[in-house]
Amino acid sequence: MNGTDAAPAKEPTAVKEPVAPRHAAPEPEPVEEDAFARFSPDTEEETPTRVRRTLRGTRFVLLHEWALAAYASLALAVAMTWPTLRYPAYTIPQDTGDPTLQAWQMAWSGHVLKTDWSQLWHSNSFYPEKYSFAFSDTLLGYAPAGLFGTGLEAALVRYNVMYVLLHALAFFGAYVLLRQLGSGKTGAAVAGAAFAYAPWRLAQAGHMHVMSVGGIALALAMLARGHGFSLRHGYRPELRKPGWALAGWLVAAWQISLGFGIGLPFAYVLAGIVLVSAITYFVRSRWVWSEPKPFGWKLFTADAVGGLVFAAVGGLIALAYFKVVELHPYAERSDWEVDFYSPPILGFFTSPAQSMPWGEAHSGAREVLGGAAGETSLLPGFVLYGLAFAGLVMSAWTLRKRMLLFSGVVLSVILAMGTKFFGGRPGYMTLYDILPGWSGIRTPGRLVIWTTLLLAILAAGAVTAFVEQAKTVSEDRVPSRPHPLLRLATFLPLLLVVAEGLNVTEHPVVPLQPPSMATAQAPMLVLPSDPLMDMKVMVWSTDRLEPIVNGNSGFTPTTLNEVRELTKTFPDQASVNRLRELGVKTVLVLREEAKGTPYEPALTAPADGLGVQRVDAPDAVVFTLS
Repeated sequence: MNGTDAAPAKEPTAVKEPVAPRHAAPEPEPVEEDAFARFSPDTEEETPTRVRRTLRGTRFVLLHEWALAAYASLALAVAMTWPTLRYPAYTIPQDTGDPTLQAWQMAWSGHVLKTDWSQLWHSNSFYPEKYSFAFSDTLLGYAPAGLFGTGLEAALVRYNVMYVLLHALAFFGAYVLLRQLGSGKTGAAVAGAAFAYAPWRLAQAGHMHVMSVGGIALALAMLARGHGFSLRHGYRPELRKPGWALAGWLVAAWQISLGFGIGLPFAYVLAGIVLVSAITYFVRSRWVWSEPKPFGWKLFTADAVGGLVFAAVGGLIALAYFKVVELHPYAERSDWEVDFYSPPILGFFTSPAQSMPWGEAHSGAREVLGGAAGETSLLPGFVLYGLAFAGLVMSAWTLRKRMLLFSGVVLSVILAMGTKFFGGRPGYMTLYDILPGWSGIRTPGRLVIWTTLLLAILAAGAVTAFVEQAKTVSEDRVPSRPHPLLRLATFLPLLLVVAEGLNVTEHPVVPLQPPSMATAQAPMLVLPSDPLMDMKVMVWSTDRLEPIVNGNSGFTPTTLNEVRELTKTFPDQASVNRLRELGVKTVLVLREEAKGTPYEPALTAPADGLGVQRVDAPDAVVFTLS
């Protein structure tokens, strides 16, 4: 049959892809490795433990710029004052005059902190005078150091340690002040070295109250930081820190407690800064700024509280000095004294004898300055002069601020010249006439402190500009760092300023206390008595701090002058009677010290018929009057 069905066509067989076994995992796609991935930080940040946070915080504190600056300040101070710490229990810088007096001052203030605060102003010296501790600047701010140890060795160690520390604080204070004002690190270091080791300071090595100026710079730095102010950027209210402002006032209060010779001008400078700042702020708020710059009640409160503390500390200390003037009207400084200690312009280019680079070379100039050369050799440093002059030409500070700083330098020099600038009126004597307390300052040249600080700020501006320019020049280098020689050149000003501060200050051995004085009944008088000898007697008295008639200060009370004259014939009826009236129980005539003085006859004079007991000891003749 032709209609038979055809066989159905077969469908093409599909090709099956091989099936992977169930247990086989797919192969990962190859990933190209990042060659720097191993150096990248871990993205998973684990929460640090309390121990790790503490260690991090400690490391930050110990290696912070301020900490490193403090370490450098201390190391430099030890080196620049060497050998002060070589034999601190036996020697003292400069001489055995004023330094021993100030060693006694710290011992006395520490003693009353441990015993009876009410007796602070009535010291054991100048018996039976009252308020005798206020006969000169007191270094009261160093009283806590007097809490440690008693006797001569402790007094000397204490003095020597504080002598080194005050240099360190001067460097550190100026450094942080300049950093706050906007200087670079090298410029700030130059300013710190210039402020702490200016050549003129070497003549003041025996006047700790004059050398203790670190608190001035530190207080200004804290106040500037608290108010968000820098010389480079002006007032920036977003950087206000009321706590720093309060701390600045407290440091200022501590500074004024060290003595009014330096503290009183500082107080007037602060008052001037506050007045000018307030006027400038209100004027700009009203007419210059489009919107008033904020100040804030917190900062205002910090200033109010701090200012009151500062004023209260100064006022309370001043009360004792007013009482001294009331009891001893002749203690007020005369115009003749001011004229004697006023330096001519030559003094600002003359170095003291203790300067290693310039001392011998300037001997002729010091002869021209006369007997007060120690107070009128006021060289801040020739390197500092040069850097400050350079700072007038090229500086990190604006031209207007440079001119203001230079005007401050000129004004401070005029005031420091005292009567040598057209008689001081107008000038230093004008302030002598109108400012309360200014008449108690007989040494105008000490205002060179402000000349030095202003010159240091100008110099820091120049060094900062030089360092920044060196970095700019090196930007195209590979690597973009200054050439080693250029980097070394940026440190050259610092090295030169430090070198100009090198000294040849003597460190004499302080005589030991005579054994008889250690057991003598007080109140006592030690003969011979004169200003230099009495300072030794004062530091000898630090073992017991019993009352002594001896004493030395900025003036000599009438009673002590009378006793010194009467006892030139001791023992006789007049001198014995007067000493008994004063309450003196023992008179010691030191054998070695009395030789060649008007008091020498007392070594062999009899005491018959005077009711006086005489005992001959190897070191002294002891007369008991009771």
